Amino acid sequence: MPNIVAIVGRPNVGKSTLFNRLIEERKAIVDETAGVTRDRQYGHSDWNGKRFSVIDTGGYVMGGDDAFEKEIRLQVQLAIDEADVILFLVDAKEGVTPMDEDVAELLRRCRKRVLLVANKCDTPARHETIGEFYALGLGEPYPIAGITGTGTGDLLDAVVADFDDSREDDSGDELPRIAVVGRPNVGKSSFINAITGQQRNIVTPIAGTTRDSILTHYNLFGFDFNFVDTAGLRKKQKVSEDLEFYSVLRSVRAIENSDVCILMLDASQGLEQQDLNIFGLAARNHKGIVIVVNKWDLVEKETNTHRDFERLIRERIAPFDDVPIVFTSVLTKQRIFKVLETARDVYENRSRRIATSELNEVLLPIVKEQNPPPSVKGKWIKVKYVTQLPTPYPQFVFYCNLPQYVRDPYKRYVENRIRELWNFHGTPMNIYFRAK
Repeated sequence: MPNIVAIVGRPNVGKSTLFNRLIEERKAIVDETAGVTRDRQYGHSDWNGKRFSVIDTGGYVMGGDDAFEKEIRLQVQLAIDEADVILFLVDAKEGVTPMDEDVAELLRRCRKRVLLVANKCDTPARHETIGEFYALGLGEPYPIAGITGTGTGDLLDAVVADFDDSREDDSGDELPRIAVVGRPNVGKSSFINAITGQQRNIVTPIAGTTRDSILTHYNLFGFDFNFVDTAGLRKKQKVSEDLEFYSVLRSVRAIENSDVCILMLDASQGLEQQDLNIFGLAARNHKGIVIVVNKWDLVEKETNTHRDFERLIRERIAPFDDVPIVFTSVLTKQRIFKVLETARDVYENRSRRIATSELNEVLLPIVKEQNPPPSVKGKWIKVKYVTQLPTPYPQFVFYCNLPQYVRDPYKRYVENRIRELWNFHGTPMNIYFRAK
């Protein structure tokens, strides 16, 4: 079992800064605004040969006016229940506050090993004032400065003191990465919660609830994925706040680092231009794509509603329309496991390799005899050889005498024939013609 360390505390004491320091990545959004982090964020750290997981949590508040306060407290409690060691972060600059006392009372009841950490001790004067934190009843405070790393060595020595030397299996890093993307409030976090059967991510009717990109390992019913829940992507001109800007950057990065993107649409709103923009971003990055039409239970049905809706989607995403479309209702869990099956199939299609001998045996008669490239300026294009490139996504090279005369319509014809002959459903493809 992996060792788990949870970072908890009131808002704006530097939890995400320390989290990024421990995992040596800028994974969590850091901002001076209180309440930036909402969901649990996971990462991995290593100290003196002992590997452990780190959980970043939202700021714990009682009696505030934040609409997300109750859900954030639930996420903090789940992190505490899951952890072996808890780092209770306080602010040495501001001293003990009533909110610190609320968190301390919670931690004194949890029966877990708790280390009191006084952050922002970046001057000698701050070190002299941390004695007041003894009043919290959680032992000696460890003075650190999360932004510079000062004091984190002594803290980590204490953290790993009781950990064993066994390392967590890193095979999870090689699992398929499935990014759930879409506009705000289409049901991305609800989908993750529905398939995991846990309150993994905070869900509210407020658009923009999710800010960070949240990784979730899913290993049930024969599926083994890493799911990434992302912040909703709005049009550029509507992104005005710095926090949302950073959320968008992390969502784009999640798409770039994924294998398959589940693009969620709101059935009650239809396919909008921003949906097409997100689809184009995933296709340009050569990711497998599954389109999921959520909230299908809100649409009034007629005889051909399903068929007409799907036809409209395929018309608007053309020319790359060889994409699976699944109609779901996350609220009623209708066909949510069909989404998992489809995502797995698309991942396998994206990884499919066709032997060179098979390609030449099947494709060469088509491009040489049945339907060769049209002549240009009286010159005939003769294809001699075809092979698939050793890349993570399907790319094919046709070697011929005059590649500069092969036009895009013929490339699309060749791509369509390849898709007819082999299953690359849901996967963008590149076709090249090169000099032999």
